[in-house]
Amino acid sequence: MNYSCDLLEKALDRYQKLVLSIGNTTRRAMHNRGYAFQSRNELSSASHANRSWRSDTNWAGYLEQVQVDLKAPCEELPHLSMDEEYTINIDDFQARLSSFSIWGMLRALESFSQMVVLSDDGSMLRINSTTIDDGPRFSHRGLLVDTSRHFIDTCTLVKILDGMAYNKLNVFHWHIVDDHSFPYESKAFPELSEKGAYHPSMVYTQRDIQMIIEEARLRGIRVMSEFDTPGHTRSWGVSHPELLTECQDQYRGKLGPMDPTRESTYTFLSNLFREVIEVFPDQYVHLGGDEVGFECWASNPNILEYMKQNRLYSFEMLEEKFIQRIVDQIDVLNRSSLVWQEVYVNGVRLPKGTVVHVWTGNRQDLLNK
Repeated sequence: MNYSCDLLEKALDRYQKLVLSIGNTTRRAMHNRGYAFQSRNELSSASHANRSWRSDTNWAGYLEQVQVDLKAPCEELPHLSMDEEYTINIDDFQARLSSFSIWGMLRALESFSQMVVLSDDGSMLRINSTTIDDGPRFSHRGLLVDTSRHFIDTCTLVKILDGMAYNKLNVFHWHIVDDHSFPYESKAFPELSEKGAYHPSMVYTQRDIQMIIEEARLRGIRVMSEFDTPGHTRSWGVSHPELLTECQDQYRGKLGPMDPTRESTYTFLSNLFREVIEVFPDQYVHLGGDEVGFECWASNPNILEYMKQNRLYSFEMLEEKFIQRIVDQIDVLNRSSLVWQEVYVNGVRLPKGTVVHVWTGNRQDLLNK
């Protein structure tokens, strides 16, 4: 009824298959647990009067159709402030799902599909009469998936998106790269994945990424990418060691966090993040910033001289200078930044609109601050 779009048409097809598969899935599960159901021929020959659902005093009749009432035009992309409220009304005469937003309608279809169950005798699907007015308590309901430490194939990622949709989660936080591997295939810097991935087969091509973003969009899920800096970047150094700090003294021969003293570091990141915002349409880009060890910076004389020249009296101040540059780059690109809580705890002055991602320690105390 009223409005429709590709999101709704594909959702109707997806949920119709889900609802119709509930009977078969339940039968298989219960059969494996030792429950016996009548065969299809036995069910066909059985009279309606003998079926348990017909003898139930609460039986209201057959539900032949569901009215899907989308009251406003569809939006293209899910976003932080999207409207996810909906109403479900099932009475003795009809069922209606209604929402003023396509995202609310997706949640309504999800709820409806979970309300459909198999009748006791296994012959029919049933649903209870009810009225539901629902909406989310939190606008960001995320799941972080790390594809650097353990490569996860795209088929499994789509299954994860399905699981998120079943639970009405709406942010796929894609922690796509880290120390261990760099599976993101960059258009500007293809050598990052060519040398930094576990294996050539363990890479997300641009086509793979667009497919995941589209599958997420169809489920009303945002895809928020995380490219952690300046730490957690060892895999970057396989192809671009000049980005990282050369450790000295007892750490000689190792590479540490990104080198914040080189202008070339910021030029490289600017070019990469310019690509990232073209690939990932979400308003927010996660810049990481967690667990930056200062030991390597402290061992490098070039770093220490730079700090002296720029009157930086602590490594927290050096980190602040780095993060400030990166956040400013994202701001220029008309995107918003997220950073892990260490950036805030270390005293980095963050521009208005930056989101701090709290994850450890006394979280309530940190949130109060």
